[in-house]
Amino acid sequence: MVVPEQRPWRVAKPHVVRIANAVRPRLARAADAVRPRVARATAAVRPRVTRLARAAKPQVARGTGLKTWQYTTGAAIAGLALAASVVTAAGPWDSTGQRTAERDRAAAQEPTGGADHGRNSGTTATAPRPAPSAASVLTGLGGTANTVKSAPNGKALAAVLDPLLNDAALGSRHSAAVVDLATGKQLYASGAGEALTPASTTKIATAVAALSAMGADHRLTTRAALEPDTKELVLVGGGDPTLTAREDAEGWASLRTLADKTAAALKKRGLREVTLSYDTTLYAGPELHSIGENPNLALVSALMADEARTDDSTSGQVKRVPDPAADATRTFADFLKDRGIKTTAPGPSKATGRADTLATVQSPPLSALVERMLTNSDNDIAEALARQTAVATGEEASFDGAGRAIQARLKKLGLPVAGAHFKDGSGLSRDDRLTAGLLTGLLAKSADPAHPELRPALTGLPVAGFTGTLTSRYTDGAAGIVRAKTGTLTGVNALAGTVVDQDGHLLAFAFLASDTTDPGAAQKALDTAATALASCGCR
Repeated sequence: MVVPEQRPWRVAKPHVVRIANAVRPRLARAADAVRPRVARATAAVRPRVTRLARAAKPQVARGTGLKTWQYTTGAAIAGLALAASVVTAAGPWDSTGQRTAERDRAAAQEPTGGADHGRNSGTTATAPRPAPSAASVLTGLGGTANTVKSAPNGKALAAVLDPLLNDAALGSRHSAAVVDLATGKQLYASGAGEALTPASTTKIATAVAALSAMGADHRLTTRAALEPDTKELVLVGGGDPTLTAREDAEGWASLRTLADKTAAALKKRGLREVTLSYDTTLYAGPELHSIGENPNLALVSALMADEARTDDSTSGQVKRVPDPAADATRTFADFLKDRGIKTTAPGPSKATGRADTLATVQSPPLSALVERMLTNSDNDIAEALARQTAVATGEEASFDGAGRAIQARLKKLGLPVAGAHFKDGSGLSRDDRLTAGLLTGLLAKSADPAHPELRPALTGLPVAGFTGTLTSRYTDGAAGIVRAKTGTLTGVNALAGTVVDQDGHLLAFAFLASDTTDPGAAQKALDTAATALASCGCR
């Protein structure tokens, strides 16, 4: 999507300067404490991160079984879909599941006391005493009583946030909400019921709807089926956007593995030559998004490999192939040829009820797909999950049907959907509408111990200064403390996620801004507001 050229961040207004000056000493100490650890961790694990963390691959899913959201309390909010060894080494988590940025922030604020966290400090008279423990980031998620101080005061929050959110960089229309995740109580609201264009924060709604409709353990199946009468081999798309043709599947469903199984099954039947076709009828309606051909999104097809990308990338903008299903099937035909099976040039078809399934491959659990979608702001996965939600709830699997399905699932969860409109699952449509109240409601529902199936909507959020779309943001402030989904369209900037405040309270926030003219300045204004929230005791 096209955004205006970024311009330098404007000088803050006097009242913003006063707030920033009040916040800066604590943030500077936290940043100084975190920065060396980040540098050491990055240097130590870069090779493994390159191999294991591309596209947030589902290594945890393979190592811990189906229920990937059932982590320990400390690890759950920290758990992206990464190998445990990378999580431990690279952070921002230590081996106990505590975020190291929070631990170091606590150490910067208090000189003595607290837990050791494996550092073996305080063992000699001259050694530093153990670092203080930062409060659990899941105080509000584990269902236990909150042992930290009372939640921030609404008036005190308003005194901090109002001047920051009224910055001219955030345009003429903006809204915000803050919720205490321990209680679900709204602590701050400014136009929280006004429906604005949400951009990619829409993906939080898509995640919650999909998880609610299908469960965190649901998997998407791609299969090869043989028609008994005609010996036609049909590659049947199951709507898995993470199906890959790469030699190293890295935990995702492999088209090569499907070819291995299919070739073996055909040979057992004495078949070495077949008519090949493909079935994409799981989805309905137009495949082309309303924005038209765009490097942010492939045609929305029930069958594709590697998101129809024309290079070896796994996220971000890139030109896509013009017919994802045909391209994937031609690749499948090449794999079959390598395995001794000759095929015709593939064309579209539909597998009948009599077709014999020869082989299948399955995606990782839905929890892993949701985490990859949120971390990388993956539009292809978002549109696939929106359609899968429609399939699961009996709606037509089209853009319109998916929008109805998402809204219906959120309403069934008791969320405030008044004014909300879903024209897609990714947030690329400028006709989408969400409220800050709904976004914080989605986050609070995902934190509710009564809905553990929704937890990946939190664990997939990018970590400030460390992962996904927040990798290069918050490096001088709330790194590791803010987790949030970004949203950017021309004239639209949004941020919604969670933050741990100075007293260890876990809060959900949502900031939406429309009619912005400088995306760089707007982004910085939103980051400043989130950082101020992290630095606030606000009583």
